[in-house]
Amino acid sequence: MAARQTVKTSVVNKNCSPVWNESLTLSLKDPNVPFVLRVFDKDTFTGDDPMGDAEFNVKPFLECLKMGLQDLPDGTKVDRVQPSHDNCLADESCIVWNQGKMFQKMILRLRNVECGEVETHLEWLDYPGFRG
Repeated sequence: MAARQTVKTSVVNKNCSPVWNESLTLSLKDPNVPFVLRVFDKDTFTGDDPMGDAEFNVKPFLECLKMGLQDLPDGTKVDRVQPSHDNCLADESCIVWNQGKMFQKMILRLRNVECGEVETHLEWLDYPGFRG
């Protein structure tokens, strides 16, 4: 079983459509286990209310990294991931080479809630000497 990792954004007060614009770093333990994103409404006096969750698979992103495509022009779309019943994508997600790095922007449709979406970006970071 993969080790559980939890990271949290700061709280955005009194906002129905919060924008965090924060970077969160997770180490990848098992590429076969999808990442789960959970959204909560922060409560002061009671427990935080769950507002939905979504999961995403990093395998397509990792496959693009393994291709070793370092000499591509900026903005090159390396792959596209389509929404399906197996993922929480709200729209097509492109994996793009830009400024010497691979990026993936995803709009994730939240589950277990009436409606809601979260936009997130993936970027691979290598930390010398670090073994996740």
